Amino acid sequence: MKNESGLLGGLYEITEWIMKFAVVNLLWILFNLPIIFMTINLFFMEQIEEILFLMIPIIILIPLVFFPATTAMFAMVRGWIVKDEGTDQFIKRFWRYYRENYKRSVLSGLILTSAWVVLAVDIYYFIDKNILMLFLFIIMGIILFVFTVNHFSITVHYHMKLKESFKNAFLLTLGSPLLFAAVAISSGAVLYVSFNIFRYLIPFLTGSLIAYLSFSAFYRSYLKTNDKIEE
Repeated sequence: MKNESGLLGGLYEITEWIMKFAVVNLLWILFNLPIIFMTINLFFMEQIEEILFLMIPIIILIPLVFFPATTAMFAMVRGWIVKDEGTDQFIKRFWRYYRENYKRSVLSGLILTSAWVVLAVDIYYFIDKNILMLFLFIIMGIILFVFTVNHFSITVHYHMKLKESFKNAFLLTLGSPLLFAAVAISSGAVLYVSFNIFRYLIPFLTGSLIAYLSFSAFYRSYLKTNDKIEE
């Protein structure tokens, strides 16, 4: 009976965690539906003018929609990791995080979206012209990705001004090789598996799993830093 109870308890806990990841990921996708819909349409366009025309509203919506929704998703997984989930219902909690961090997320989104647009233009320009420069910009893209992810983690874990948040994300990205590798490799692995092997994971797991693994790595780094300070 004890073994059966333990097995059922373990299955229940696994099911509960799968549900958590799935619900958060679905909420994140729901908030990003306009961006997803327009991005899918890009693949059916042949003329560069049409693509550029559709890219404008996508770029505008990214700081207004994607960044607040992603911040809310990171805030949700932070609650699981630090065991501070609150008492309000799941969807209400996501909406609360979305509203509380909206202005800050939009401001940081405007800055980071601009950086991503500049990087994308540079990669597009050098893709057939200079392999060395293209390789350099790809490396810069990986650094910018890890910086962006670390910024989300810092935003939901600390209460600090936007300038300080960017500064700490920069120092954390370049000053912690282990964290950099953990975020880059785990995120890359999840994206590769989701888009090349198990595509059905995309609506149920991809975003929330990346957020969970990234914040877990960030939180371990945070705890180690605190331990060193106390010593």
